[in-house]
Amino acid sequence: MAVRLSTGIRNKLLDGYTGTGGLKSILVGGFLDIYTGSQPVSADYVETGSKLVRISSTSGTAASDGLRFGTAATGTLPLTVPVWSGKVILAGVAGWARFYGTGGTSGTSATENRIDMSVGVSGADLNLSHTSLTLDSTLTINTFSITETAE
Repeated sequence: MAVRLSTGIRNKLLDGYTGTGGLKSILVGGFLDIYTGSQPVSADYVETGSKLVRISSTSGTAASDGLRFGTAATGTLPLTVPVWSGKVILAGVAGWARFYGTGGTSGTSATENRIDMSVGVSGADLNLSHTSLTLDSTLTINTFSITETAE
């Protein structure tokens, strides 16, 4: 017998029950850093590679700059407006990315709220139009979502 989650419970895990306590509340206001090389074996471990860009909802231009998400539906939590973007601080090839929850810090930690993911142009957790990032250019992420699977 397989464990199967209803759409309702998947949406609540993502959004939180009545909008609080879900993955959305952990990540909203946080940021996404993109690095070169291969991701660590655990999101608890220190970052590897060089940081190329920090992605936020306003490219670091507003006081309330953290990432924003839409409302979960059909087990999927999408990004929302404004689109996510950031200015590239180091030229290089994107290899992996890390979400940090609000106030998240780098380094080794078993208590920080973080999600690591692969980066590529297709078939990755985070797909970009290109992975070769140019210094001082702006990287924009127009589409992204986190999905809670039914099984």
